[in-house]
Parts: sequence; C-alpha cells; structure tokens
Amino acid sequence: MNDRVLSDGWRKSSFSGAAGECVESARSVSGEILISDSKDPSGPALVFTPGEWRAFVKGVRNDEFDV
Repeated sequence: MNDRVLSDGWRKSSFSGAAGECVESARSVSGEILISDSKDPSGPALVFTPGEWRAFVKGVRNDEFDV
C-alpha cells in the first residue's frame, strides 16, 4: 500500500495518544484518501474517493453519526 502514497507520507492525528498509536491518513498518487492503523504500518488501509471522504467529513461536522 505504501507504494501508492504520495511523498509527504502518512499523517497522524494531533489527538493521537502518548504512545503515538492512532488512525493515520495519506493521499495516494491517484488522489484517493487512504486511512490506516498506525500500530500496523504494513497492514491494510481503507480507500476512499475524494467525494466519499468529503461526504464523511461533512457528516461528522453535522453530527450525523451516533456515538
């Protein structure tokens, strides 16, 4: 999966824990948004189109998801 990531690499949330374990994101060379678990750097990643990611972020901002 890392061969698809742009040169600026993976980014961790500023809310990650003291151990640095967190969800991280990257943009692929084809423009997709990649989401992975920082505890498993060679593991799988979720892949979203830019439109799917914008819809998700909009839903989070509009409090559309139950906790």
